[in-house]
Amino acid sequence: MATSVASGSGQLHFQEAFLRGHGGKLAYTVRNIAVPLCMQKELSWCHGVSKVLQINKSNYFQPHIKGECNLRRTVIRSYLREGHNKYFDFAVIGSGVAGLRYALEVAKLGTVAVITKAEPHESNTNYAQGGVSAVLSPSDSVESHMHDTIVAGAYLCDEETVRVVCTEGPERIRELIAMGASFDHGEDGNLHLAREGGHSHRRIVHAADMTGREIERALLEAVRKDPNIFVFEHQFAIDLLTSQDGSDTVCLGVDTLNTETHEVVRFISKVTLLASGGAGHIYPNTTNPQVATGDGIAMAHRADAVISNMEFVQFHPTALADEGLPAKPKEARQNAFLITEAVRGDGGILYNMDMERFMPMYDERAELAPRDVVARSIDDQLKKRNEKYVLLDISHKPRDKILSHFPNIAAECLKHGLDITRQPIPVVPAAHYMCGGVRAGLQGETNVRGLYVAGEVACTGLHGANRLASNSLLEALVFARRAVQPSIDHMKSSRVDRGTSYSWARPIMPKSLGKSVLNNISLKTREVRRELQSIMWKYVGIVRSTTRLQKAEMRIGELELEWETYLFQHGWEPTMVGLEACEMRNLFCCAKLVLSSALARHESRGLHYMVDYPQVEESLRLPTIIFPSSPVSSSWSSRQLHRFGGRICT
Repeated sequence: MATSVASGSGQLHFQEAFLRGHGGKLAYTVRNIAVPLCMQKELSWCHGVSKVLQINKSNYFQPHIKGECNLRRTVIRSYLREGHNKYFDFAVIGSGVAGLRYALEVAKLGTVAVITKAEPHESNTNYAQGGVSAVLSPSDSVESHMHDTIVAGAYLCDEETVRVVCTEGPERIRELIAMGASFDHGEDGNLHLAREGGHSHRRIVHAADMTGREIERALLEAVRKDPNIFVFEHQFAIDLLTSQDGSDTVCLGVDTLNTETHEVVRFISKVTLLASGGAGHIYPNTTNPQVATGDGIAMAHRADAVISNMEFVQFHPTALADEGLPAKPKEARQNAFLITEAVRGDGGILYNMDMERFMPMYDERAELAPRDVVARSIDDQLKKRNEKYVLLDISHKPRDKILSHFPNIAAECLKHGLDITRQPIPVVPAAHYMCGGVRAGLQGETNVRGLYVAGEVACTGLHGANRLASNSLLEALVFARRAVQPSIDHMKSSRVDRGTSYSWARPIMPKSLGKSVLNNISLKTREVRRELQSIMWKYVGIVRSTTRLQKAEMRIGELELEWETYLFQHGWEPTMVGLEACEMRNLFCCAKLVLSSALARHESRGLHYMVDYPQVEESLRLPTIIFPSSPVSSSWSSRQLHRFGGRICT
C-alpha cells in the first residue's frame, strides 16, 4: 500500500515520492499512488516528470475555457506604460550568472525583464570565490570530470546530465572570455587551472579568489548595453502567476513587491526563467547573501512545480570563524565570509586547536576529500573537543603565491589583525549550497508550462547527493544556455491577452494596520526567523537522526502556527504582502521541504548523514521527489496568494 511520510505535528503538508520496499518489489510511493519501477524512466531527469505529475494532479482547479484571441503581439518598453502592469516576452527572476547569461541570449528575439531582489550584483554568483570547473587541459578528460562529479555526488547524479554539463562546459567558458571576462593566466600564457577538493585534475578556471565577481561584472556590462533587456531592481518576487489548462499548470509571469516604493508590480510574460538562487538563510550561519531566502523554490512549490533532493544541503567546511580573529568584527556579519576550497587545493592543512592535523584520520584524501566529508570531520572534531572552530593553515606556502592566489581572503583577514601568510585561519562549517531544488529536465524545463529554471534554484541531477567544488557556476552557465531555444519556441507559440493581468486579484500592502501593529509584526517575525534558523541548525544540520528530525518537524509546525496566528490576530490578511513576512513564509516553506525530504531518506548518502542509518543503501539510490501540496488545510507558506481560474489564450 502506498504511503506518504508521516507528519508528526500535522503542520507539514506534502505529497512525496520515494523509493519503498513492498512485497518483494520496489516502487516509488506517492500519497495514494504507487508508481512501480517500470515507470522509473518517466521520472528520469531527461524525460521530465510531467507524466507522473499528471497522475497525482489535484483537481481543485476549474479548467479554463479556451477561446480565440485575436490580439496583436505587443512589444512594450514597459516602464513607460501601464504603471504597475508590465508586459514582456521573457521574465527572468534573478540576476546571477544563470539569469544574466540566459537574458543575453533570449534578448536577441524578444523583450526581457530581469527582476532582481536587491542590486543586480547582489547574488550568490558575486560571492563565488573558487571558480568554474571545466576540462581545458590536454591531460584532463570529460570522462575524468564526470567520474569526479559522480563520486562526489555519492552516485546519485544523473549520468546523462553529468555528461552534458562536462562536455559543454569548456565552450561556455570560452563564451565568457569572448564577452570580456578576465581569468588568471599562468607564466606560459595559458589559463591558470587550480585544483579543489574532489577533483583529480587541475581544471578550475578562476580570477584570483573573486571569480564570481568577475563573471558577474562581465555579464552585467553586456546586459546594460542590450536595448532589449530591462533590469528592475529591488523587486521581491512574491508568487508566480499561474493558470490551469486542463491538467497542465501554466506560468504567465510573477507578482513582485518594490521594496523601495512598497508597491506591487505585476509582470506578465510568455516565458519565465527562475534563477533566484538558494535558501541558505534557513540556517543562522551561511555564506549566502541576505537575498538567499529560498524565494524561488518556495514560489515554484506553491505553483505546483515538482521539487527534488531537498535533503542535500551542502555545508561549506571552511567559512571564516569570526570568534577566532584577533580583532573581531564590530558588527555581526549578515553572511559568513567564505574561505574558498582552493586554499585546501593549494596545500592548505586543517588542524585542531592543539595544532594536530586531523583529516587523514577521516579520509585517505585528507584535505582534498569532498566537502561533505570535510564538513563532517570538522563537525566531529568540534563536538569531541568542545571547540568552536578549527584552523586552516596555508602559511607554509610562498608569501607571494598566497597573496596572488587569495588577495580577497588575505585582505579580509588582515582587516581583523590576521596575516594568512604567517598565521592559520580560524574556520567553521556554514550552510552554503542547495543541491536540491525545482526539478528540471535537460533544457531547464519544469512540469509547469512556460517555467524554466537554472542555477541553484534548479535540481538538474548534476550534483546528486553532494556538489563537487566549482561545478555550480558551470551548471548555471550550461543550463542557462540550454534553456534558450525551448524558451524561444514557447514564446513564439504563445499569445497572452493583455487583459490577463487583471485576472488575478492584486496582493495588498498592510498599510491599513498602522505603524505600531506593523512594528510589532516585524519584531515578532524577526524573532520567529531566528528561532527557525536555530531549530534547523540544531536538528537538521550536518549530522542528523530520525528522532531529531521528528523533533524539528514538531517544533517548526508549532512555530509556524504560532507566527501565522499572531499575524492574523493582528489584522494581517492572507493577501497582504511585506518583505519580512513574505521572506518568512518562504523560509518556512523551504525548511519544511528540506525536513520532509530528510525524513524520507533512510540511509546516509552524501550530504545527508543519519546516525541511525549510517550506511549507504544501494536500493535507495534514487532521487527524493516532492509533488505539489494539497491546498486543503495547508499553511500560508504553502499556498499561492491567488489562484487564477480565468481565461487565457495559448
